[in-house]
Amino acid sequence: MVFGKVSTSQSLPQARQNVLDAWSSFGDSRAIVEFDEVSAHVSTNRVFRITLADRSSLIAKVSSYGSYFQFAEDHDRLARCSKLLGGSRWSGFLAEVLTKNGRPFTWYDGQCWAVFYTDVQGTTGLPKILGDSDIETLAKEIAEFHLACAEISKSLPPTSNSVKGDAIHLYDLLRDNDATTHFGLDLQAIATLRRYTHDLLLQLENIHYDEWTRIPILVDWNLGNFSVEKRSQLDDSNQTASFKFSTRWDYDWFRIESRLLDFYFLSRVSSKTGDKTQFSYSAHTLTEPRFVKFIAAYHKVYPLTATEIEFLPFAYRFFILNYVIREGARFFRADLCAQFRRDAANNYLLESDRLDLTQLLKVVG
Repeated sequence: MVFGKVSTSQSLPQARQNVLDAWSSFGDSRAIVEFDEVSAHVSTNRVFRITLADRSSLIAKVSSYGSYFQFAEDHDRLARCSKLLGGSRWSGFLAEVLTKNGRPFTWYDGQCWAVFYTDVQGTTGLPKILGDSDIETLAKEIAEFHLACAEISKSLPPTSNSVKGDAIHLYDLLRDNDATTHFGLDLQAIATLRRYTHDLLLQLENIHYDEWTRIPILVDWNLGNFSVEKRSQLDDSNQTASFKFSTRWDYDWFRIESRLLDFYFLSRVSSKTGDKTQFSYSAHTLTEPRFVKFIAAYHKVYPLTATEIEFLPFAYRFFILNYVIREGARFFRADLCAQFRRDAANNYLLESDRLDLTQLLKVVG
């Protein structure tokens, strides 16, 4: 089996030149006069805030993560989502993708690709460790957003990727004779990953996952990806909330799937340790009392079923298996990828077997 080429982060001069080439292809007469790199330096992407000759600003992203064709498809769906949400309270929430000839504009040179977004990165965010009222407000805001996404989901074309398809692809890779070389792991680790991938596929069959409601989801809800309006900024009709969502950006892991795939990162934001810059993908946040509080508040707005709660560990495992194991070398920095893969095989997945969902199940009755 031939494995895809592993992507590496582009040099700063090369990435800047890609942005200039993409802007030239976009055809706007305004010149780019300033580059301010705002990359998180965790992934292989390079992200810039660019200032134009009229002093307006945009966000430019240069990527080689995954497939250009999937990237272009995702941005088509994102643009459709934004349009369909127009006229609702979610109008303007998603950073807009710049369009050309009525379609989302993406640039591609055969090796990497680029896109431009409106600059909506607000300065007001949530604290790293949330109070009880903030956890409940976050849950209600997410539930309202999920409801809105569920309402528009039937108007969106299907996507070419799926949880099941990605898991099948990974299972095939893990069964290959070169799997240890490809993933940089020993035989025991590969066997562990293969078992968890196989069990995930069996669970998808058992619960008839293909029949579940699928909505646009953003997966990565770390605090650096959205801004809020605090209570003091809200009008009288919103005084019961401690904040409301203002803007959201960063669409690396956008897909159309079950809402359950959004919950792992929300458990991290709700946790007692908060949204940390020390990178770890442990599953323990899914059963913290703070996340039980989150689920209780969410459930009041957009009810969950016991079957969905029971799927939470599998949604978590999909994140680990797909984004850390299958896609990790193309998305994360090489050092982080190697660390995450070892931790996934030796710790994360095994820990997920010990999750006690009792309190979460009590919430949904």
